[in-house]
Amino acid sequence: MRLETERLVLRLPRLEDADAAAEHLTDPEVMRFIGPGGATVPREACGDVVQKWLDRWEANGFGQFAVERREDGRFLGRAGFLVWDRADPAGWSPSDLSAAERPEVELGWTLAREHWGHGYATEAATAIRNWAFATLALERLISIINPDNAASERVARRLGAYPVESIETTHGPARVWEHPR
Repeated sequence: MRLETERLVLRLPRLEDADAAAEHLTDPEVMRFIGPGGATVPREACGDVVQKWLDRWEANGFGQFAVERREDGRFLGRAGFLVWDRADPAGWSPSDLSAAERPEVELGWTLAREHWGHGYATEAATAIRNWAFATLALERLISIINPDNAASERVARRLGAYPVESIETTHGPARVWEHPR
């Protein structure tokens, strides 16, 4: 799977991406709003994270794309999909499509801090969203954003998404942003 935009290549992750992915996975500022408690990933576990991205592609038929800059092949971060199960009474929890009682597909993005503010997240998410609506049988596409993450909310707005509800996830409070078709 490969998508291209004016400035980016969006492709399936590779295990060799682990060192480059460590640039954002180990950075506390980048991970502040991602996952449980904003915990960073230890450098030695970054390969496990990339493997999880690949496993989700296998399980769901979609997942995280590696985001590369076209001009130099530089790995910038990841953007793509995560399945949540909204049936968990403790809050929405990450899941696989086949295991979720009430699945919701989230479009998310995370870039290394050095690449913030250049429009890469919006460009990548737009291409991935358009691909999803054209090829996947999705009833709804959302983004789940921590209410303190103003930068991601700005990206969601640029994508035309709008907030529809506040929820509790197993990672903490969040707002659900719905993407128009």
